[in-house]
Amino acid sequence: MSRTPKGGRRRLDSSVPPVYDVPTREPRIESARTLRLVMALVFLAWVGGTVGAGTAVVAVDSPTWVERPSAALLMVVFTIGLTHRGGGFMRIWLPLVTLLGVLAVVLETNMLLAASAAVTAILAAVWAVLVTRPAPSAIASTREYTVTLMVALSGTLAVAAWNAPVNYQRFNLAVLIVALGLVITLVWNLGAGLHGLGRQHFLILAGIAAVVVLVLVYSSLVRSNGSQSLVRAIDDAVIWMRTHINGVPRPVEVFVGFPALIVGVSLRAKRREGWWVQVFAVIGTGVMTTSLVTPGAFPTYIGLSTLYSAILGLIVGLIIRHQVVQERSARAARAIEDIVRVEPPRFAPLK
Repeated sequence: MSRTPKGGRRRLDSSVPPVYDVPTREPRIESARTLRLVMALVFLAWVGGTVGAGTAVVAVDSPTWVERPSAALLMVVFTIGLTHRGGGFMRIWLPLVTLLGVLAVVLETNMLLAASAAVTAILAAVWAVLVTRPAPSAIASTREYTVTLMVALSGTLAVAAWNAPVNYQRFNLAVLIVALGLVITLVWNLGAGLHGLGRQHFLILAGIAAVVVLVLVYSSLVRSNGSQSLVRAIDDAVIWMRTHINGVPRPVEVFVGFPALIVGVSLRAKRREGWWVQVFAVIGTGVMTTSLVTPGAFPTYIGLSTLYSAILGLIVGLIIRHQVVQERSARAARAIEDIVRVEPPRFAPLK
């Protein structure tokens, strides 16, 4: 609704509060008290699982048998969180994932351990993206960025706790492909398909896709067909960073995954098509959750590399956000009110 005051300009009717523009399912638990109890138990399970899985990478005096049960507990927590957030069928996915975790802990076969590690990495990477909320300001974007990194970090510890014998390159590629497919499926409904994209948002989406292809293709071509001087310069830079700062930022996180998260949550504050930009954030969280899957990986090196990537990715994301999400001038704000979009709370279903 709108109103046109006499002698004034058209303004949105602020007396009508904005509503969520995607249908949501009925609450699974009607009692508010029971719901709070369930949420508290899930949160405690997440904290306990993270602490237990962290013993796989932090030298503490604890029994080794704690690691894989903690990873299985986190896998169940990620399943509950993602299924609830995405409006899926809890009675189907929760028993299946729980059975996989129990079998992997009890039997400890290579196939079950690898499958459990992959499922954990995928669920953590996707849930870390979907658990965010719209961010109308740079401070709110940074807050959502921090929440995503915390969830993804717990997934990283869970994958490391599985201690699965896998090939890192194949494992990482498989996790990214499945995670992208899963998040696209979920976002298709949340973002109203592709037909709802405006010209500006379509150009942003195309630009991010082009950067993804450029980073992946260029990195591959440099290693295979690049000149020896260029390859040597890259190797020298990597060796220098490993020697002096004990870590190397990952370009796919700095220039693609993490900035896409900042821009995506910012655009969602005005248009739900911002979900399509945020799809690419799962590349950053997916790389993060798989970074410690190899038993021979050095936690200190991976941790510092992730920290440097997170800091640089935040800076790049805020710069891009400033260019994409232009604030209205005072005169334009008086002429028409800014679009405000709402979404359900962080732990409520999105559809």
